[in-house]
Amino acid sequence: MAPASPLVPRLRTVRAVVFDTDGVITDSARVHAAAWQEAFDACLRAAGQHQPFDPVEDYRRYVDGKSRLDGAAAFLASRGLRLPAGAPDDPRGTGTVRAVAARKEQLFVRRLREGGIAAWPGSVRLLYALRAQGVPCAAVSASRHAPELLAGAGVRDLFQAVVDGNEAARLRLPGKPDPALFLEAARRLDAVPAEAAVIEDALAGVEAGRPGGFGLVIGVDRTTGPTTAADLRGHGADLVVGDLAELLTTTEG
Repeated sequence: MAPASPLVPRLRTVRAVVFDTDGVITDSARVHAAAWQEAFDACLRAAGQHQPFDPVEDYRRYVDGKSRLDGAAAFLASRGLRLPAGAPDDPRGTGTVRAVAARKEQLFVRRLREGGIAAWPGSVRLLYALRAQGVPCAAVSASRHAPELLAGAGVRDLFQAVVDGNEAARLRLPGKPDPALFLEAARRLDAVPAEAAVIEDALAGVEAGRPGGFGLVIGVDRTTGPTTAADLRGHGADLVVGDLAELLTTTEG
């Protein structure tokens, strides 16, 4: 009898896997959320609003998985703030969408430099299991810091391709929920989307998997709120797990 596969049955026929980075591979979503909270709260105070940015619910609903500009515009619009888009050289501040996004970038980089951000242990275990099965993997992120994050967490070598915010800008790829980032990652793995899986924790990310034609979309629910798993399924996840170690098994099924 052949030895049991370390992968759950739904992953055993997948020929490639595309991972989101923040919150899926690395424990960096909380750092992004904290930076957004400080940047947004300054903007809200300047507008005379007293309800602060919620780093859990507001982050996952409006910001997570999106480019900085798209996320900033989406959250501000949710509070009825229609700031001008601004110019690329706008100084960090509260007057334009680009100014708010620039302030968030400054705060995130500061936190990133203050201490390393680790990879989730269950994600590392899954990556090694996929490598053992000969399944190529790619990392995708709207952030321009993904290569630095992956290298700092010691997992960059487990990915055959990385498509980050820098590549998205260079190739003029639209952000999630458009599937362009995922499709570019699959192309670099020489994989047909229908035979590949996407693993995401953001609503915008799982939403991108279906129009991209991916055969399996896995949502990662690390917040385990009362509606978070249902929200991921409602946006397109075929399967929802709390940690990627749940995609490993020692028994046949």
